[in-house]
Amino acid sequence: MDSIIQGIAIWALPVILAITLHEAAHGYVARYFGDLTAHAQGRISLNPMRHIDPMGTILVPLVLFTLSKLAVGTGFLFGWAKPVPVNFGNLRRPKYDMLWVAAAGPGANLFMAILWALVMKLGLMMPDSELSKPMLLMGEAGIEINVILMVLNLLPLPPLDGGRMAVSLLPHRLAYHFARIEPYGFMILLLLLFSGMLGTIIGPSIMFTIQMVATLTGLKA
Repeated sequence: MDSIIQGIAIWALPVILAITLHEAAHGYVARYFGDLTAHAQGRISLNPMRHIDPMGTILVPLVLFTLSKLAVGTGFLFGWAKPVPVNFGNLRRPKYDMLWVAAAGPGANLFMAILWALVMKLGLMMPDSELSKPMLLMGEAGIEINVILMVLNLLPLPPLDGGRMAVSLLPHRLAYHFARIEPYGFMILLLLLFSGMLGTIIGPSIMFTIQMVATLTGLKA
């Protein structure tokens, strides 16, 4: 039980920041390209409370982490925040600007992964103390959760960010037909998750990105 409590304490801040800042980034870029929907609803904010979904941001990750820790000794996380509202019709060039709005979330996760890697590097440079160990553990968690969210959201499956990016890049006719997958996207994602295929699909990209972040920040020579 102590290890579960310790794990929750280490992962809580990285997970909340990873999920909520991902959403805030969508709203910020949407505003830049002309859609003020998220701005009007106060969703362009660094305050996690504006983005937390009680079920997806707290309950589901907490239950999954606890159960997986008890069952296999390794914490497993999956969750979501309240989606930031974006009216793509308000964008100056809806089809083309959609690409940047969608890419903002994964981009924010990559940026945060690099920041957490720097936190981890700072912890390694400090002498062993009550501060350095939490920095190392939290930095490692921050890298992992942000890279996972980035790679997962880049899957070309509407309504994930990668799906919206694909809609933006595809010719109009193909984009229209591809976008019709969106109502079934979440069910497809859950099917991939519980069948074990999701890990097979995104696992190599996750490992590559973690190694890239580590090399970029000097954690790995």
